[in-house]
Amino acid sequence: MYGFHVTVPGAFDEVITKTTEALKTEGFGVLTTIDVKAALKEKIDVDRRPYTILGACNPGLANQAINAEPDIGLLLPCNVLVREEEDGSITVAFMDPAAVLGLVDKDEVKSLAAEVRGKLERVRDLLAAG
Repeated sequence: MYGFHVTVPGAFDEVITKTTEALKTEGFGVLTTIDVKAALKEKIDVDRRPYTILGACNPGLANQAINAEPDIGLLLPCNVLVREEEDGSITVAFMDPAAVLGLVDKDEVKSLAAEVRGKLERVRDLLAAG
């Protein structure tokens, strides 16, 4: 398993806003926003349902991870995916940092990954609660 998700009620853009605000409660900012739907339409003229990747980062924890392993940037930031399903519902999916950062064989990084996972799970739970 490399991620976990929740279905969030609301319109797509509203869910992106809710997700961004929920991430802030756990110290995350959104460094990047990738509108995959728009990119695929522009580059290869493919129509998709809304699909946006948010590159979330908790600066304090990212700094600790970089101090523990300088190449950790290859695995950062934590991706959060917001996508519209066929039935019109909106899914918010979170990269599992324990799975991804588990590639680094250092106890300090593994403990940070567990801490980040806990924070992202609380964001998921906040979104689930409405």
